[in-house]
Amino acid sequence: MSQTEISRMKPSLVPLATLLGRELRGEKDEKPFVKYGQAALAKKGEDYFLIKPDCQRIPGNPLTSFSVFAIFDGHNGISAAIFAKENLLDNILSAIPQGASREEWLQALPRALVAGFVKTDIEFQQKGETSGTTVTFVVIDGWTVTVASVGDSRCILDTQGGVVSLLTVDHRLEENVEERERVTASGGEVGRLNVFGGNEVGPLRCWPGGLCLSRSIGDTDVGEYIVPIPHVKQVKLSDAGGRLIIASDGIWDALSSDIAAKSCRGLPAELAAKLVVKEALRSRGLKDDTTCLVVDIIPSDQPILPPTPRKKQNVLSSFIFGKKSQNPVNKAKLSAVGVVEELFEEGSAMLAERLGKDISLDANSGIFRCAVCQVDQPPADGLSVNSGPFFSPASKPWEGPFLCTTCRKKKDAMEGKGRRPTLIS
Repeated sequence: MSQTEISRMKPSLVPLATLLGRELRGEKDEKPFVKYGQAALAKKGEDYFLIKPDCQRIPGNPLTSFSVFAIFDGHNGISAAIFAKENLLDNILSAIPQGASREEWLQALPRALVAGFVKTDIEFQQKGETSGTTVTFVVIDGWTVTVASVGDSRCILDTQGGVVSLLTVDHRLEENVEERERVTASGGEVGRLNVFGGNEVGPLRCWPGGLCLSRSIGDTDVGEYIVPIPHVKQVKLSDAGGRLIIASDGIWDALSSDIAAKSCRGLPAELAAKLVVKEALRSRGLKDDTTCLVVDIIPSDQPILPPTPRKKQNVLSSFIFGKKSQNPVNKAKLSAVGVVEELFEEGSAMLAERLGKDISLDANSGIFRCAVCQVDQPPADGLSVNSGPFFSPASKPWEGPFLCTTCRKKKDAMEGKGRRPTLIS
């Protein structure tokens, strides 16, 4: 590694007077240092990842920087994983209003993630290919971490309190009762693989197609009840920082969240990622593609994430995900033990519940903008998510958000109101 590369990895030093001033004023440094490492072992070659530490909300303005890290675990081919890697970020950012302040941008991000996932799925379906992919997509802006996921790739958070928290929800039919109920209510069938003699083997799958997951991007041949609508969680770390471990199921089928976190504590992110992969290989062998990203969110005055102290279960377990508090004194106490403030969490698979009620309308032209694909169209060419098959006062057809015809058909199909059109070979 060259001297130039080493110098880039070092955080900029903060003057002592500045640190003391922050401490006296109780301020939090809003731009922590982000370090990351990546490691992988391929079995089928269907795992892909995205690392973009230098994104900017306002192009050319380094003060608006944020970072993106993502895992794409493909199945039935690699085309969906590659397509999502190349297009998902742009689709998400296009759904955030231009000119938003940082606070407005962060508030709009959960809804933009939903729109971006759905738009990417629609665009991939139009290619006529049948592969699919899980996605775990992480956005880091200052101390705020936003995670969106479909499938069974996972993101965990290891805080300085020594408590490991799951920031994603696994969409495996075997383990998620709510998803099984949703799939069957939408017209899918859930069951195990039947072998000769009528015996059932293996995990629960969705039929037709035999997919073990209830959410993904792609999977055109399975059914619209396999939805691309992500679970989204947004949290704010204390100024003690924390470590994210983002990995495909090749890791999580071998290691629990706690073991993965404990196996690499106290190590730099680059070495930590390699050690997690090595531990998974030692535990289970190479039975699947195994990809791991480790991301450390560190106060800018510290060169590395400090070792995690031994946790005190009776105190920290009850504090790790404290809701917003109206008591600033209480909030300060929680911050001292590395609490994580939960800002947002939603996992509904109903698109209307995830897009809000805002209508994007150009007052001068009367043109509406689709909340998913961001295409401008006259109102006559589409309907809001609340409009039913027949207009009635109860349906409130012009109460937002607005969807174009294509995205409205996608919404109805995901809710079991329509069938996926037959592909033309």
